[in-house]
Amino acid sequence: MDIFLQQIINGLVIGSIYALIALGYTMVYGIMQLINFAHGEIVMFGAMVTITCINVLVGHNIHLPGPLMLLAGLLMAIPVSALLGFAVERIAYRPLRRAPRLAPLITAIGVSIVLQQVASLIWGRSYRPFPEILPQTVHDFFGAAITDLQVAIVILAIVLMAGLFFMIEKTKLGRAMRATAQNPEVAGLMGVNINNIISMTFITGSALGAVAGVMVAANYDQAHPYMGFLIGLKAFTAAVLGGIGNLQGAVLGGITLGIIESLGSGYLGDLTGGFLGSNYKDIFAFLVLILVLVFRPSGLLGERVAERA
Repeated sequence: MDIFLQQIINGLVIGSIYALIALGYTMVYGIMQLINFAHGEIVMFGAMVTITCINVLVGHNIHLPGPLMLLAGLLMAIPVSALLGFAVERIAYRPLRRAPRLAPLITAIGVSIVLQQVASLIWGRSYRPFPEILPQTVHDFFGAAITDLQVAIVILAIVLMAGLFFMIEKTKLGRAMRATAQNPEVAGLMGVNINNIISMTFITGSALGAVAGVMVAANYDQAHPYMGFLIGLKAFTAAVLGGIGNLQGAVLGGITLGIIESLGSGYLGDLTGGFLGSNYKDIFAFLVLILVLVFRPSGLLGERVAERA
């Protein structure tokens, strides 16, 4: 029972991160019907910029409390990732908005590879350890261990997701996003600047991705220029699992995938008689993707499809 509870806690932590990244995928798909495969690399840039900023502060003997140093890194990473998301949309996707569906898909893959190579040129190909600036206090929770960092990740993810839902449902920008997703032509006739709304969608998703990237780096104590590929595919799987284009589905898919992956890695050795270990945990994400695409392509909550004139 202790092991089961521990895996549930681990699944909730990583699932919260998947959910934040999946929101970026599903927001873009809801408005543009485009899978932004470069989103994982934007997440990676958020992590790498934060680590670099913290290392610069440490190197200049600027000693601040760990949370403040992390906040300083985030205040650099979020604008960088947001600007990167804006540039990707403006340069790579906007000229292909009316092109055949295959063209932007191939472009997205190409942008992902380009960003990987740019990151490797800046930071090299090796792993970068996350600075030891945060407390590592471990708490006992009915026999399972949970750290302050894990608690902070889950709480921050909940706050950010709640803020996003409030923005989408209650603000003028959110109404414009929903109108653009439902019918961009009519929204444009009603005075909505479609280009600005699409750019703001990329910026918002990229900012969330930057925070998620820092969460990944802090949770695993490291980051590297190629981390965005796998974490991005898993978050995309979470979006598909919940229902691509549905914000609530992205959250549900992320949490569900995180728990499935964590439980699978915890019990995989027992299920296979020791033949496979926890290092094969990544197979669960893609097994889930295959099963969803075969048996329920619309996902758990399904996409809210609107008829377009």
